[in-house]
Formats: sequence, C-alpha cells, structure tokens
Amino acid sequence: MEKAIFAAGCFWGVELNYSKVDGVVETLVGYIGGDTKDPTYEDICAKTTNHAEAIEIKYDPDVVSYEELLEKLWQFHDPTTLNRQGPDQGSQYRSAIFYLNDEQKDQAENSKATADKSGRFSGPIVTEITAADKFWRAEEYHQKYLEKKGVSIACV
Repeated sequence: MEKAIFAAGCFWGVELNYSKVDGVVETLVGYIGGDTKDPTYEDICAKTTNHAEAIEIKYDPDVVSYEELLEKLWQFHDPTTLNRQGPDQGSQYRSAIFYLNDEQKDQAENSKATADKSGRFSGPIVTEITAADKFWRAEEYHQKYLEKKGVSIACV
C-alpha cells in the first residue's frame, strides 16, 4: 500500500469522495502543514495553528495510481479559491498537496500544470504543493463523519 495526503476544504466531503474510489483501502482525516503539535479541532477552528484539514489516503497502486488520485482531487474541489471551499473560509480549508517523496512532488507539479492549462477552471489553480510533515489524526468523531450521518453524496 502507498499513501497520499491532500487538503481540499472541509475534510468530511473529501474523505467521502475518496472512500468511493476503487483502490482506496483506507481514509483518515486529520491536520497537517501547521506549527502546532497534536492540534485539536478547536485549535484548528481558532485559526492559530496554520494546519489544513486534510485526508490521508492509503491506496493500492496496482488498482489506482497517484496520478489518478490527483485527477480526482481536481474534480472533488475548486482549486482556484485561496483559503476557501464553498462557505468554509480560512487557511485550514486551503487547497494543498502534501507530497511524501520526490516522485509524488513531480507528479503533483505536472498534474497541476496540466489541469491549469486545461481551461476547465475559471481562474488559475492556487493549490500549494508542499513536502508533508507530521499528519495529525483528527478526533474519532470526525472519521467517516458523513458516512456515520447517513450522507452518501458530498458536494464538490
């Protein structure tokens, strides 16, 4: 199994969307990219940690590639809005790819450039591409939150 880490707004909908992708074997929601150790949801909402709400994806590369997961990222959110997805605003809702190795970095940069040139977005893609640091697992009540609530469709 391999891992990918993406941020694309509220992590509940992103998790639900990726959990339906063939080859994705596990999803975890959490926080990454900030400077606070072991942040809580309350810390994130206070907007003092610099962390993003993110999803860690464990996937089988024989079934789905990292490049395919990146393509889903462009479909699952609006990568042209800085620190905002729908009604959610703040840096914790930013669009970001947290790469785990140089190959993921190269693939992310190529995928972003291709998506940016595609003409399918109303503005330039602002998604940051950053080396992953510690991924902090969110509280248990956030894991599979929409699924627990009986929601089967996440807005994009």
